[in-house]
Parts: sequence; C-alpha cells; structure tokens
Amino acid sequence: MEVKTRKFSFQHLNSKKFSSIDSKESQESFLKWSMKGRICAQMYSFDQSFQAYEKDSFVMDFLTDPNVHQTLKVVSSGGGWSTLGVNATSVKAEIVPCTVLSMSFFDRIHNDGVVRESGAIQKCFDEFYEDMVVSDELRKMLLIDDSDHFCLYSDTEREELLFCIFKHICLGGKLCQFEDNVEPYLDITKNIYKDLISVQKNSETKELNIISHVFKISAKHEDTQIYPADTDHEQSFAYLVVDPFKRHISVFYHSYGNGVFE
Repeated sequence: MEVKTRKFSFQHLNSKKFSSIDSKESQESFLKWSMKGRICAQMYSFDQSFQAYEKDSFVMDFLTDPNVHQTLKVVSSGGGWSTLGVNATSVKAEIVPCTVLSMSFFDRIHNDGVVRESGAIQKCFDEFYEDMVVSDELRKMLLIDDSDHFCLYSDTEREELLFCIFKHICLGGKLCQFEDNVEPYLDITKNIYKDLISVQKNSETKELNIISHVFKISAKHEDTQIYPADTDHEQSFAYLVVDPFKRHISVFYHSYGNGVFE
C-alpha cells in the first residue's frame, strides 16, 4: 500500500492563551451555559505556504500529524479532556465565510422583536428543536426556519463565522442556564471572534481586511466518526482558522454534553 507523503507539519504552540475562552470571567459564563470543560481553543504553527484550494489535504495532514495526535484536545466518552490519539482516514472541510468586521451585524435583532432595546431577550412559548428546548425568540430565530424572525439573516449571512460563534454561544450545552439579556452572548462572541481572526490594513485604502481562511472540520477513522465528537450535533464543532502569513492555525472546539459543575 502506498504511504501518502504529508506536505504540512504542525507544532502545538502551548504557550498561546485565548483570553476570550480561558479567562476567569469567560469560564464562569461557560459554567452557567454548560460548556465549561467541553470548549477550548488551541494554536498550532505549520511549515509550508498554504493556499485555500489545498484545504482537504491540509486538514488531512493536520489530523494525521503525530504532534497533533498528542496535543489536540477532545472530550472523551467519560466527559474529561483527552487527545485525538488516532489517525483520521477521511476528513470533511467546509469553507466558512469570514468577512464581517463589525458587531453592528447584530443590530437588527434589536429592531424586530427578538431583543428589546434594553437587551432583554423576548420570551415565547416552548418549542422543541431536536433535543433542545426553545423558549425565547432569539433561539427561535437561530434554529427554527419558520420563525417570524428567521429571515432577519440570509442563508449566506448565517454561514459567516461571526454568526456561527454567536449561535453556538447562545445555544450552549446540554444543561444550559440561558441568559435573560443578550449582552453576555454578544460580549463573548466579539472576544472569541477577535481572538480567532487575523486582519490586515490595506496600505492604499487604509481599510481592514480579514486574511484568515476558516474551515469547519470533521473526521472519521474508517466508518467511525472521531472528530469533533463521535456523533453529530448542532453544538459539537471544530473550526480551523488559518493565518496564511504567520502560518498559524487556531482551533476552536466544543463537544455537546453536560459541562462541568465547578
């Protein structure tokens, strides 16, 4: 059997901290939202120039790299942190658009009965989406396509990384205690987004441009899903945010389940 040669090699940058996730304040929020002990961000460096068309081989090289096996954090079946530890035999890498530069992207939720001017989230009668209870207009807008407010964001806008982060944060983990006010969700979304993406100023126009490439990834070992979790769920995810100039990858990860309680 021919052994494929990997183009890319990776090193874990263990000293890199993501304050948006690791800070005491953020961890307290994740505790409340049942995400603590199941959400993390890690940074890796890589050694060759990267082009977006290489995404599939890049992700395969990443998930078969020995350094990644030993360091890439996953939530084990027992609920604690472990590492990937097994080779992917197939990967899926979906391009995630990343163009939004301002949190004004979310202003419209204040203008259409989802969130009041004070930031208070409008309640509604309970509905169910898969195994999640939807009890306010914000989560209804995020999840239920026949919601009165679903059309606030187009399908293209819903694919944006900023929207994805906001949605994941609002939905939380299995035993999430939901906020009554939208501001904590917006604050942590903004901080995570700023931690993950890289921007560059155009020397002529002076405008900021996002230079990151973003991929939502999953992997199987033969017929068994191994990453980001062993079963699919709206709230189990892994995003690779690639800075092609610094040759850095930020991995933003969460596995849906019961968060730790302290």
